[in-house]
Amino acid sequence: MYYNEEICCGPAWRLRIPGGFMKLFDLFGKSAKKEPKPAQEPEREISLEEHGVYSGMRVEAMDAENHLLFIAKLMSLSGDGAKLHPYSKAEVSSEEEMKIKIRGYSDMDKKVVHLEGNLKQADDGIWPVEGLVFIKSGNDRAFFRLNTDIDGSMVIIGKVGAGEEPCKLLNISVGGAYVRAEPALELGERFLLQVKLHPDRDMSLIYSEVCRIIEKEDEVFEYGCQFVELNEADQKQIIQAIYERQRKKKHGS
Repeated sequence: MYYNEEICCGPAWRLRIPGGFMKLFDLFGKSAKKEPKPAQEPEREISLEEHGVYSGMRVEAMDAENHLLFIAKLMSLSGDGAKLHPYSKAEVSSEEEMKIKIRGYSDMDKKVVHLEGNLKQADDGIWPVEGLVFIKSGNDRAFFRLNTDIDGSMVIIGKVGAGEEPCKLLNISVGGAYVRAEPALELGERFLLQVKLHPDRDMSLIYSEVCRIIEKEDEVFEYGCQFVELNEADQKQIIQAIYERQRKKKHGS
């Protein structure tokens, strides 16, 4: 039986049921019981390949103190393991297993990828590395740079009557160099760098592009340059020269 009852808050319809009165909205206004949220699936782990690592990548292997151990080509990438093929003999005991840092240069997107892993015992000069972990990547193209301060020359591309100009190779890395010279160049301008990286080898001819300019006193410039159109043989020659000079500096010879 329904009846109207006046209370301080205004009219309210009530339903007489055994045990007392209950407001209609108490019967029908209760929200349905919420279903529990399904458990979230764990995030898929991103592979090294998805981070830009690939077989054939040029890498530097360094110890925990960032001392260069060797420069190599990363091959046989599978899961979190790979094999490092050094361009020159590595000055690491083949009996050692050690934690290393790896810095790889991608020729595909021109980025540097930083990894860490465990260097295992070498087999026929090839170094397995396991437990590879991606640390970071970025546009920092600077590889290990070796201070050289050796004389060379440059021929500017595309300038009529341009001959050889003396220059000083201040430092060099796998991907570029710093050069001091008098000719005023512009960003993006290209030249042929001629320098003898090793006293017992032929002159290296390296096609270079200006990517940074620092004007010094006495109308002298310092140019940050990146190497362009390097083939595998050119890369290997530069890497071997860098490594041999680094080894001599390390041993004080």
